[in-house]
Amino acid sequence: MNNSYDVIVVGAGHAGLEAAFACAHLQKSVGLFSLSIDSVAQIPCNPSIGGPAKGIVTREIDALGGMQARATDACSLQIKMLNTSKGPGVRALRAQIDKIKYHDFFISELKKEKLIDLLIDEVCDLIIEKNKIVGIKTSTNIVRCKKLIITTGTYMQSIVHIGDIKKKEGPLHSPRSDNLSLNLKRIGFKLIRLKTGTPPRIDINSFDRSKTIIQTGTNEKLHFSHYSNFFIPFNKQILCYLTRTNKKTHEIIRKNLKKSAMYSGSIKGVGPRYCPSIEDKIVRFKDKSSHQIFIEPVSKSLNIAYLQGLSSSLPKDVQDLFIHSISGLENSKIIEYAYAIEYDAINPMQLYLTLESKLINGLYFAGQVNGTSGYEEAAGQGLIAGINASLSIAKKKPLILQRNQSYIGVMIDDLVTKGITEPYRLLTSRAEYRLYLRNDNADDRLMKIGYEIGLINDIQYKKFINARKSVNDVINFLKKTTLKGLKLFNKKYHSHSLYELLKQPNIDINDLITNTDFINLHDEIKNKIQILVKFDGYIKHSQTVLKKFNKNLLFSLKCIDDYNKIKNLSLEAREKLNQVHPLTLDQASRIPGITINDLMVIKYYVQTNE
Repeated sequence: MNNSYDVIVVGAGHAGLEAAFACAHLQKSVGLFSLSIDSVAQIPCNPSIGGPAKGIVTREIDALGGMQARATDACSLQIKMLNTSKGPGVRALRAQIDKIKYHDFFISELKKEKLIDLLIDEVCDLIIEKNKIVGIKTSTNIVRCKKLIITTGTYMQSIVHIGDIKKKEGPLHSPRSDNLSLNLKRIGFKLIRLKTGTPPRIDINSFDRSKTIIQTGTNEKLHFSHYSNFFIPFNKQILCYLTRTNKKTHEIIRKNLKKSAMYSGSIKGVGPRYCPSIEDKIVRFKDKSSHQIFIEPVSKSLNIAYLQGLSSSLPKDVQDLFIHSISGLENSKIIEYAYAIEYDAINPMQLYLTLESKLINGLYFAGQVNGTSGYEEAAGQGLIAGINASLSIAKKKPLILQRNQSYIGVMIDDLVTKGITEPYRLLTSRAEYRLYLRNDNADDRLMKIGYEIGLINDIQYKKFINARKSVNDVINFLKKTTLKGLKLFNKKYHSHSLYELLKQPNIDINDLITNTDFINLHDEIKNKIQILVKFDGYIKHSQTVLKKFNKNLLFSLKCIDDYNKIKNLSLEAREKLNQVHPLTLDQASRIPGITINDLMVIKYYVQTNE
């Protein structure tokens, strides 16, 4: 352990690792603190990366120069593109990953990175001088730093609940952080108590596959990273399985609801709306006769399967009963029981859009400590916090991603502007411009930014520029070429350009470029071209909406240091605006309780006081 670092990162989960590597790749020395070696890149819940909106975040992280997509590709067990029957705005990758291999991948990368020291110790308190972070106190030492990034996940004052059993520990029996949140509260931070949970794990050889429905991956060359052609061949992808709860399962759970930690009053924290426990599902969706349960392997080196959809805090004996009531699981051997975990987080409205705290200069927060759920949301925040801490040390302009640029920008703006009352999960419905924020164009939206910051190297950026040129070349070819003289299609189309023809739902791009040099282009480039052409009208409409959005986005409110000076605003509006201190009129418009009249008053005030 050194006595000082440019940046200290507290927590080595998905947020902490992205923050640490971003700082190191920007030539900053990093002290990365973890409570245990096992907590590094831990997958305590679902052994997967991606899904609607979340998979696009992983692509965005990659386009900016982050780590998660590379790690996912290297550790995938199965991969598929979701929502292929729907529009491109909701399509996203999802991969089952090997949790052991994922941990080992990051341990290996940390050993290679000379600017990161992995330190196993508990960070207990902050050292602050003149309202600025200057270091930390651990259980054994004092370490100085220029910037501090807290990414403690679900570990602060965490309590694991199984029925009436309570254990002061972190996820999967790991140590917890006892002191840090208490000291954050002492310093002046507002904390909130949240809850999440995880399902049981069973012996993978103990369930009856004949009673389940096989779930395969996709037979395409799919991968998350823009910089690698690595993919898992279809015949090497592992299988997942689908079963369902039934009337007997629901009866057992209803009969024992009072024994659930969630329903007995034992848990005070608020749980996630979009990832409810099986108890919540039974109570909230009384009309449902069954719920899906996915049986998913967690690692090639472990004979363990994860029962996605059975998150619970019921006692072990009740879990035995309802698990064994499910078709295919009658004789399953339970390796790890489901549990709920309660933990301290901060109110994210105490942060700027850079993820730096408003209370202490140089102190950043990222990940589940900000009230989010999910590995992807955590990693996206960690990357932004690491970038901004590094840019601040270098006295450079911070990176603030807007809602029209990325899902990461949508998430951070939601957190900072609106706050949270329950664990936040990214959904495509949260993005007003989701037809623009697509899986296929994360590189077009963000790679130039990653390159200018310094996280994308020349080779990677040149590959991106060449791919963009190929897209433009093919589109120009399609626009200037007609079918006249060809016999492949009906004569009525002979005067149409190939560009117009490709808009037809039954025409594939490969039909039009078979006898050209373009046929050998990468499938990812072909897919991007096809989306741009087939959804041309929708995309143009989205761009028109974006232009209108940019007017409010460019209307800066930085000149307002105190909203109490604006007399025509209500007391409620002044309080909320002073709490958030929005950077633009657009951000102000999303603060709960701020009216159109308030926005007009603010705009007039700025225009008359410039």
